[in-house]
Amino acid sequence: MTLNVLILGANGFVGRKIVARLAAADWATPIAATRRPVSLSGARNVTFDAADASALGAAVREADAVVNCVAASAEVMVASARALRQALLDAPGPTRPVVHFSSMAVYGSALGKVDESHPLLGDVGPYSSAKVETEQLLGDLPGAVMLRPGCIYGPGSTQWSIRIAELLRARRIGDLGLAGDGCSNLVYIDDVVAAVEAALRRPQAAGRAFNLAMRDAPRWNDYFVQYGRALGAVPVKRITPRRLSIERRAAIPLKVLEKIGGKLGLRHTPAVLSPSMLALWQQDIALVPDAAETVLGLRWTPLEAGLRATS
Repeated sequence: MTLNVLILGANGFVGRKIVARLAAADWATPIAATRRPVSLSGARNVTFDAADASALGAAVREADAVVNCVAASAEVMVASARALRQALLDAPGPTRPVVHFSSMAVYGSALGKVDESHPLLGDVGPYSSAKVETEQLLGDLPGAVMLRPGCIYGPGSTQWSIRIAELLRARRIGDLGLAGDGCSNLVYIDDVVAAVEAALRRPQAAGRAFNLAMRDAPRWNDYFVQYGRALGAVPVKRITPRRLSIERRAAIPLKVLEKIGGKLGLRHTPAVLSPSMLALWQQDIALVPDAAETVLGLRWTPLEAGLRATS
């Protein structure tokens, strides 16, 4: 018997990878839910707004399990989580497990080694607080699993691979000194997808939260240097505090340019080096991945192998 697995946010970076993995499995049939019509190979495709309680309820009734990887504004993430909670509670028949994509952002400004028992601070902006609220909405449901990934990199990762590559090639980042001395908490995309599969198939995962980050993740400076070398963007330069100060001042104009460029259909605008990214690169927080290893059975892709596949 195969499980019908409803994947919300199926057209995103993570969602597409999950659909592909489940489509290739002999134990699952993916139902790919997207806001706009998209045909994802190997899946039954459905189209609706994830915050539409009625449409979501109908889709949940046809599923045996749900994976929620909706990536949107803070308001949309909370609204869709609230609708999903109600849909799961109202659905007839047996309990449907839900695997919810949270984020390390729930820990907010925490420092040091952080495991899943750490308080959820959610104090570093709307995204951070929204992720805490979505966990509060879904975390107490029967069979719920909360995944808290760090920074997901790999082929197709806009934030932590494509954008970083562009910045490295433009020599806008490199060895940042103290400004890049925080732990990267990197996790390779295939390991994230493996966590979803294990969460759906291992009963002992139910009711738990899991940090997803490679053990002994590199400092950001080390990641930038190794990635730059893998890309051939050498020499990887030392970026001075003065240069970073210029980047901070340029962030708002570049963000405006990015929005205008999107409306005008421009194919390329310079990558934004946002204040939140700069703050994260300094934050000395290290996710403890013990539970993911022991309960989900995860083994982390070495950075060198991940960079080879990404470059």
